[in-house]
Amino acid sequence: MSFHGPMPSVKGHSSPDTCPYPYRNGSMITPANGKVLTRDFILCCLGQFAYGLVYYCLIPTLPIYLLRMGSIETQIGILIGALSFASMTFKPFAGKALLRTPEKSFLIAGSLFCMVTSLAYLMALPFWPFLIVRIIQGMGMGIYHTASFSYIARIGSDDCRVERLSYFLLSWNSAGALGPVIGMFLINQFGFPFLFLACTALSLCMLFTVGKLENIPIIHPSSSAESESIISVKALPPSIMNFLSFVIWGSIAAFFPIFAINKGVHNPGLFFTTVAVMLIFGRAMGGRVMGRWDTEKMIPPCIIAYVLSVGILAFSNTLPLFLLTAVIIGIGHAFLIPILMTYALERGGSSPGPVMGTFHSLVDLGLGLGPVVMGMVLHATSYRTMFLSLVIIGLANLGYFYFVVKKKG
Repeated sequence: MSFHGPMPSVKGHSSPDTCPYPYRNGSMITPANGKVLTRDFILCCLGQFAYGLVYYCLIPTLPIYLLRMGSIETQIGILIGALSFASMTFKPFAGKALLRTPEKSFLIAGSLFCMVTSLAYLMALPFWPFLIVRIIQGMGMGIYHTASFSYIARIGSDDCRVERLSYFLLSWNSAGALGPVIGMFLINQFGFPFLFLACTALSLCMLFTVGKLENIPIIHPSSSAESESIISVKALPPSIMNFLSFVIWGSIAAFFPIFAINKGVHNPGLFFTTVAVMLIFGRAMGGRVMGRWDTEKMIPPCIIAYVLSVGILAFSNTLPLFLLTAVIIGIGHAFLIPILMTYALERGGSSPGPVMGTFHSLVDLGLGLGPVVMGMVLHATSYRTMFLSLVIIGLANLGYFYFVVKKKG
């Protein structure tokens, strides 16, 4: 099945804020609908960037804060992981609620959740008060994340969707590159109270930004089954493929630093910096390329990039080979996620809310489940066996696409 059929050739569309395909369903669309870098798109990107900064500033700093507050390692693991668990659990419900509530309302609510919880870190002590704050922040993240991607999916032509989503993901990737550095700088120079106040200020910026967005009318589901189900069944196949991809990535993120140190590499962060650079470069330069290609034809090469990278990693011992695997998986990751997201939206029905809720909840599940399962494999075997197990998962993902997803169409 092809989701991007042949498009008429168009001249004069060299502007970076214009989709190269100003046609939809065989008829010309208005120039406003053909643009990617619209006012609402930019505002939503700014809000997502601010949210990403809050999230990534806290990733390296909260474990240090909890340790200084007297928490033991087990408690720290629970308190840090509670946010992802709450976000994963809440996203499908947020997606279904978007069938009745405009995305802008959820974006405002998510911003308020982020602002209140960032301020609450100043007062919440470990264990139970802090756990409640983390759960509430996770709920807010589930609301905001689902609504933001649903909003982006709806503002403009479907023909530009993969390009729009690719550029939108850049805001999160950019925050991921800057947030940890900023967070560590703030606690080293000014202390944790200043960090939490800075996160509160960023949340206030989010609230101001999303408050300026245009309200999009609610799209009612085209079927009763679509309106009743919490999970978007039609979007499950690409969501499962994305889940398997994040099992691989989550496992690498969890165990590569220790693996690299054991191999004599003193700064494993270079690997993740290289991945981040490739993500930013791939999504910045590849957005328009992805819009020109058939969605299904681009999926296998991206999955193969995952397989190839972990296959090389299993037999690597030096920093140059580690960086090579970072380049390969960074390119695959940069292209695969927006493509699968578009694929899910194209299959998922008339309402993007449940699709995004399903898609992103499985992202969280993959990030959480991968390290748990691969940790058990690593404990029983070796790093090489663990990485080769990830190769098998990648090959299974490729087989699932060819023999299940594509075959059923």
